[in-house]
Amino acid sequence: MKTILNLLPLIQEERARFTAAAPDCRHLFRPVEQVTPRASSGTEEDYAAAHVILGCPPEGRLACSGNLEWLQLWSAGADRYLAPGVLPAGVTLTTAVGAYGPAVSEHLLAMLLALYKRLPDYRDRQHSQLWADAGPAFSLLGQTVLVGGTGDIGVHFARLARALGAGRVLGLRRSGGRPAEGFDETCGLEALDRLLPQADAVALVLPHTPETAGLMTRARLLAMKPGAVLLNAGRGTAVDCAALAEVLHAGHLLGAGLDVTDPEPLPPGHPLWTAPGALITPHVAGGYGHMAVTLARIKALFLDNLSRYAQGLPLRNQAR
Repeated sequence: MKTILNLLPLIQEERARFTAAAPDCRHLFRPVEQVTPRASSGTEEDYAAAHVILGCPPEGRLACSGNLEWLQLWSAGADRYLAPGVLPAGVTLTTAVGAYGPAVSEHLLAMLLALYKRLPDYRDRQHSQLWADAGPAFSLLGQTVLVGGTGDIGVHFARLARALGAGRVLGLRRSGGRPAEGFDETCGLEALDRLLPQADAVALVLPHTPETAGLMTRARLLAMKPGAVLLNAGRGTAVDCAALAEVLHAGHLLGAGLDVTDPEPLPPGHPLWTAPGALITPHVAGGYGHMAVTLARIKALFLDNLSRYAQGLPLRNQAR
């Protein structure tokens, strides 16, 4: 009998649904209560018995998972588990791509509008009990928006930008210029240098790959349109954060909204903390513990894949 180790926080009714999806398996429910990714739950014996793990266990816990056939992550990114030696040979790895579109895209939009309307400046003035104008505000109406990453999150953000009147929404994808829903134009990453000077807002939701690491260099940050806004909720490694701090201090950009940084966490004393126009959140845009709709989408995806596994059908979102 196959053993399923389930790390999701589930109520009794939900546990019954998972059990029914794979009725011939033994189900071990070991919920991770912390929001922190890859938080530890379950015993060494649980991991040794597991043929399937549903969740994001600490990479080191997988060393004793000799029976493991399939690991289903609740994260969209899989790079930590694709590193050599983390997963035993032959283990299928699937992700939660498709679960985070609403949460992350709304977070990006909130950051963009906060910067456009100078809300962080007004909050600072409020704390100082200062009734004072912070200067011109801006609108998405008629703006050109460039989105790096045209998957689930990028498509959701494109829809939101379009709904608020963006004039053009351009997309960049690693796999070339195939059309994507909600975009006026989609191009490969090689078009970045051509499109950067046209964009009023640049939103990055790219995974960490050799092509995306260090993508936004100092030269590219300076090539952005003066007064533009940079957003990043993909991987912090896509942006040279030291160079971004310099560019913000120089006043070239209106601001930058970052949910991810490099390094991460951003260390005390890093110049980005105090850079003008920097709005930073600690990698919380997509955490399943922050938005109930995200956790519901993850559970639905897990249930569907578990049913496929039980029936011998191909699994969705395979990363390996």
